[in-house]
Amino acid sequence: MATSTIREVAKQGRLLTLLNRREIGARRGMIISGPWTTGKSTAIKQLGRTHELMVRGRHPGQRERIPVIYVTTPPKGSPRKLAMEFARFLGLPSAKRSTNTTDIADAVCQILIEARCELVLVDEIHNLNLATVAGEDMSDHLKYFTEHLPATFIYAGINVEREGLFTGVRGKQIAGRCVLINTRPFPYQAEWKSLIATVEDELRLHRHKYGVIVELARYLHRRTGGMIGSLSHLIRAAAITAILDGREAITRELLDELPVDHAAESEGGDAA
Repeated sequence: MATSTIREVAKQGRLLTLLNRREIGARRGMIISGPWTTGKSTAIKQLGRTHELMVRGRHPGQRERIPVIYVTTPPKGSPRKLAMEFARFLGLPSAKRSTNTTDIADAVCQILIEARCELVLVDEIHNLNLATVAGEDMSDHLKYFTEHLPATFIYAGINVEREGLFTGVRGKQIAGRCVLINTRPFPYQAEWKSLIATVEDELRLHRHKYGVIVELARYLHRRTGGMIGSLSHLIRAAAITAILDGREAITRELLDELPVDHAAESEGGDAA
């Protein structure tokens, strides 16, 4: 679904990769921040997919390239755990306990440099708590990667401004190098209705009549609180249920049968 957030992330991501190309100083990055289920992870994954397809199209046959890498920030993490997230993505064997963190990081950086990695996506960045010693250490290690990899770093996390990501000296460094894009629940406006139409157009149910879900746009907004992740879950769950029970169509009655996440229920109750 090409939401306004996805379009903005794609636009800024493309611009940053061009700005950072051949940059010898501090490279610029981007942070996508907002409440849960508002499309942050979807936006950075879509950016990664678009960039990879573009690189593959420009360099066909170069299978050794790894244009994009995606990792999640480990909860209650450490520099070693963070380095291992990169290593796991690359399929490197598990490091022995005697292997120090710097050796793991150096191996990762060498592979990604040789593979000409251009984009590093770091999800769940709110797990990096700069108010703790472990968080500071992990932040320093992430900075090590940004300084040793000629790539653009894109981060996504839940309400990172409130989680202390920009506090202290380390936080100010991050804030000074990153563009911030905020996500939020969609209001009940034209874009929401357009999203509903796009979702319905993707359905492949034998007995479904196009337009039924579009007519339920206000109802869906109330159920999901305008959260794109909750909307996607509800429609997908309804489609799967319709296939399993043979109805092959989504109706208001079917949607009423299905629960949504608690956050959406709360938002929906407030909206009502």
